[in-house]
Amino acid sequence: MPFSLRKNIALICRFLVFLLIAGISVHAQSAAELKQVKSLYVDSLGSDKAGAATRDTIERRLRKSHELRIVADPHEADAILKGTTRIWAIGRDSLSPHSHRPVQALYEGFVSVEVVGKKNETLWSYLVTPSKFPWGGITDDLGRQVISRLLAAIKETGQEPSLAGSANAVAALKGAGATFPAPLYEKWFELFQEDHAMVHISYDPVGSAEGIRKLREGEIDFGASDMPIMPFTAENDSESHARLRQIPMVLGAVVPIYNLAGLHQSLNFTPEILAAIYLGKIKRWNDPQIRKVNGAASLPDAEIVVAHRSDGSGTTFVWTDYLSKISPEWKASVGSSDTVRWPVGIGAAGNEGVASVVQSTPNSIGYVEFIYALQHELSFGAIRNAAGEFSRADIASVIAAARASATPQRDSGVSITGSPGRSAYPISAYTWVLLPEKEPDGGKKAALSELLHWMLTAGQKSCSALGYAPLPPDVAKRALEELDNL
Repeated sequence: MPFSLRKNIALICRFLVFLLIAGISVHAQSAAELKQVKSLYVDSLGSDKAGAATRDTIERRLRKSHELRIVADPHEADAILKGTTRIWAIGRDSLSPHSHRPVQALYEGFVSVEVVGKKNETLWSYLVTPSKFPWGGITDDLGRQVISRLLAAIKETGQEPSLAGSANAVAALKGAGATFPAPLYEKWFELFQEDHAMVHISYDPVGSAEGIRKLREGEIDFGASDMPIMPFTAENDSESHARLRQIPMVLGAVVPIYNLAGLHQSLNFTPEILAAIYLGKIKRWNDPQIRKVNGAASLPDAEIVVAHRSDGSGTTFVWTDYLSKISPEWKASVGSSDTVRWPVGIGAAGNEGVASVVQSTPNSIGYVEFIYALQHELSFGAIRNAAGEFSRADIASVIAAARASATPQRDSGVSITGSPGRSAYPISAYTWVLLPEKEPDGGKKAALSELLHWMLTAGQKSCSALGYAPLPPDVAKRALEELDNL
């Protein structure tokens, strides 16, 4: 064979090999962003009938939308949608005796979903609860909401923030503080450590006040609080306390939970009602003020058992900050802080403690973080917001509260309770990571920096599945800039 022919054949073979390798690499490439997903596999959303029905609704609506190609084999998909469905009965619809409609069961619940890429990275997540006026059954309502949010997210175009930091950081990091974001932080740290095997993170949910104390005393590397610290000034400085820096991480909500047997609808609360209950001025569930905003609800002639936090708590700060804004009497007599002198009620430690008290005590009311109410299948009410609308906590109403409020500025916090937005949930709040002014050693500094950058970028995609709202893009950008300047 002539040399020139052998040379041409060799070049052609190399070219074919190149095309083959390129084709394989393109086929195996994982979607880095949600908008790159073209084919989707819908995985199980639960082993019960509710999970199967919700999955069927999601698949059917996705096919109808023609926005994504639904595949039967997960290996053929750009990404996988997976999650959890939890639905529980809260009673039966009480109809007029003259109605010809059959009595219908009433349900509460949620669907939590994630879209994950080929490398098991979260591209998007969300959590939905039943609509105010659902139609077509609860699983159809929840599935429809998931698809509406997913398709809207796919159409959004926005540049992903860059992830800075050292990929080779080696350290053991200790944190402590707020119980409010503890379920999310547990998941975040687990996900981060999957790709950063040389970093070990421990977090102790001891409450915001104790977390701040531990950080000031140098017992931990980072703290967490739902209570924004005061801006540093010469007047509020103390020789015994080091200066702290705060970085917003995520948004959440505090909800009023209650335990009323025989009540088959979600209660409405006005700001005045909540303040009066916690001041001990409204003592019974059938009080005229409660009846007035709850129509034909079956309210018992029973004493209200009030539950509150007994420990230093950022959740308490959020709750009392709201009550101080809407009630001059509360502000003057009780005020807002992580611990207050409660006029009435019984105390319990942590969000889980309050949730447990309410769950086990008939005719009780308490306040917990939104996700705890869902996890414990507790009833929680809607609150009349500053625009006069009764708003229930969910991802959308918390984001609306942040967008209608001031943006956190450098080295200072911001309260978004009582937000003026029409769709805003009024007891929404940022939760913060706190850092000491004195930087840790080199290894811990690199690892902590990389962790916080990850939480503000990739981590934001996975927070909604647990009932937390991601930071607005401008807030996340400002937080990254602040982190880089520390």
